[in-house]
Amino acid sequence: MGRKVKFYKYQGTGNDFIILDQWDKEYNLTTDDIAYLCDRRMGIGADGLMYLRKASGVDFVMIYFNADGNESTMCGNGGRCISSLFFSRMNKSEARFQAIDGLHYSKLLKHGHVSLHMSDVKEIKDESGGYFLNTGSPHIVLIKENVETMDVEESGSVIRFSPTYADEGVNVNFMEIDPSNVLVRTYERGVEGETLSCGTGVTACAIVAGMINARLSGSKGIEIKTKGGILKVNYQKHEEMVTDIWLTGPTQQVFTGEIEI
Repeated sequence: MGRKVKFYKYQGTGNDFIILDQWDKEYNLTTDDIAYLCDRRMGIGADGLMYLRKASGVDFVMIYFNADGNESTMCGNGGRCISSLFFSRMNKSEARFQAIDGLHYSKLLKHGHVSLHMSDVKEIKDESGGYFLNTGSPHIVLIKENVETMDVEESGSVIRFSPTYADEGVNVNFMEIDPSNVLVRTYERGVEGETLSCGTGVTACAIVAGMINARLSGSKGIEIKTKGGILKVNYQKHEEMVTDIWLTGPTQQVFTGEIEI
């Protein structure tokens, strides 16, 4: 205890994040510090935490940590939220930034919506009774019925901690496609529970939905309903490769403050 840290709390379709603006001064928190800040009873509460840092050659650098305090792979909604803070801070509407999986581009749209260019998907594999793909983070997509009422935490944890994925972890998505909606619920590793929305998970589900359902088109855009709201994914499919992937949806600065750690 003893250091005061200024923070920003953001959310994108209910996927919420603590962002530490380290533009003028960089510092590193311990794993325990980050887990404490993300704790919903003892700290601020969030699905993850990010550092916003400046760097040469790009507009900014995004460093992402899961709620358990460990640095993690790409977070789509996190990328949209940290872009929103950058746009507000710098009075800009476009950005090119570095994340753990490479370069990303983001754009500010109307009504606080942010569109994020995602990494290409190079392979989709049949695995564990569903589809495995990496959209910046590893995901399993399972096609199910009655997704709205299923026990996502129980079903998701069985797969996430199965021998295949126990060491590295995997995010588990349950998707239901009906005539009017594509509904997705996600169990996230590192949070070790369900989140209201997962950007890389929604991206994975949109790609699979377009692959298995002829009425859905990535080039026209596929809307995905999550517990926290609606996200839209556009992409181009080229045989095994999926490119030009854009994840779009709302972002909101919830509050700012200072906390002692």
